[in-house]
Amino acid sequence: MQKIRKPVSMAILQPEVPHYREEFNKLLKEKVKLCDLYVYNSIKEVSKRGFIQNEKLVKYIPNFKLKGIVFYNPLTLLNKKYDTLVLMLHFAHFTTWILLLTKFIHKKRIILWGQGISIKRYIKEEKKPHPLLKWMMMMADAAWIYMPKETNLWKTIFPKKPIVALGNTIAGVKDIINYQSSQSKEELKIKYGIKEQRLLIYCARFSTHLRRTDLLEQTIQSVDNQKIGFIIIGDGPMKPDFTKYTNVHDFGAVYDVNIKHDLFEMADIYYQPAWMGLSIVEAMAYGKPVCTFTRTKETKQGVEYDYIHPYETGLLFSSVKEAAQILSEISDKNIIEMGKQAKELIRQTATSENMANNAISIL
Repeated sequence: MQKIRKPVSMAILQPEVPHYREEFNKLLKEKVKLCDLYVYNSIKEVSKRGFIQNEKLVKYIPNFKLKGIVFYNPLTLLNKKYDTLVLMLHFAHFTTWILLLTKFIHKKRIILWGQGISIKRYIKEEKKPHPLLKWMMMMADAAWIYMPKETNLWKTIFPKKPIVALGNTIAGVKDIINYQSSQSKEELKIKYGIKEQRLLIYCARFSTHLRRTDLLEQTIQSVDNQKIGFIIIGDGPMKPDFTKYTNVHDFGAVYDVNIKHDLFEMADIYYQPAWMGLSIVEAMAYGKPVCTFTRTKETKQGVEYDYIHPYETGLLFSSVKEAAQILSEISDKNIIEMGKQAKELIRQTATSENMANNAISIL
C-alpha cells in the first residue's frame, strides 16, 4: 500500500465552507498540527446560493474562472509550512492539474476530496468514472470520498491507494438524534390542527424542477385524503399551489427550530420524490424512514441516496401508483422499525466526529 506520513500541516481548498461543515473542520484542526481552509468563491457568490460563509474560519485564494474552468493561485498552497494539500476531485480545476503534474518538484502530498459523482452524470458514471477523474486519482496520493459505494468503486480501480469514505452530515445532527419531544404526536396534531392518521413530511426548497414536485402532487392526489396528510416545509419559485388540497399542511420556510422539531415529531415518513441530498440525513436523524423514487435519468438523486436501504431505512418507488399503495398500506410497526434503523445508521456513520476520524485515518 502507498505510504502516507502523518501530516504536520495541511491546506484544504474548497469552493466555500458552508455552516454545516464547520464542525467537521474544527474537529479536523484539533487532530493535526495545522489545517488552513482556503475558498475560491466570494462571499457574494456564496450568499446567492443561500449559504453563510464564516469569514473568520477561511482564507480567500486569488482565482479567476473562464467558461467553467477554475484557475487559482498555486503559490499560496506551495508555502513551505504545508506538507499536505487537500484539493478537489474536479477535472475543471486547471491549477489542480498543474499541482498534480509537478508533485515531483514541490514534494507535497495531495489528497483529492471527491464531492460525489455529479447528480446529472450519475447514471453514466456510477460504474465507470470519467476518464479525466481517473487520471487525477492516479496521480494523487490518497482520496476522501463521501459515500461507501463510490469509495468502493474507486478502490476497485486503485486497490493500493488509500481511499476512505467520510460520510456526510448536517449541522447539529447530534442534537436532532438526541431530541425528545415533551409532547406526544396526538398532542402536537391537536396543537397544529392536523387530523390525518398518517403524516408524510417534505422539507426542501422548491427551486428546481428536478425535485419532481409533479410526482409529489400526483401522490397527494392518489392517496385517501382523509387518512394520509402531508406536511410541507419550504418555499421557492417552483412551489405548487397546495391550498387546493385539504390534506396538505403548508408551513412555508420554517426558521424556528422548535416548530421544525414539532413537525418532524408529528410525521411518520419523510417523502421527497427526487433530487435528495442532505435532507436524507436530517430526516433519518429525526428517526423517519426516507421514501423516494428509484434513481433514474428522470428522477435524479444525490450521493446521500445510498443511505436508503429498502425496507430497512426507507423505501424506493418506481411509480406514483406503487408509492401511493405502499405508503397507504405499510404498517405502523414497519414504519417505526425503519425509523429506528435510520436514526441508528446516522448515529453510527454520519456525524462530524465520524467524518473527521475517517479523514485522518489515511493521513
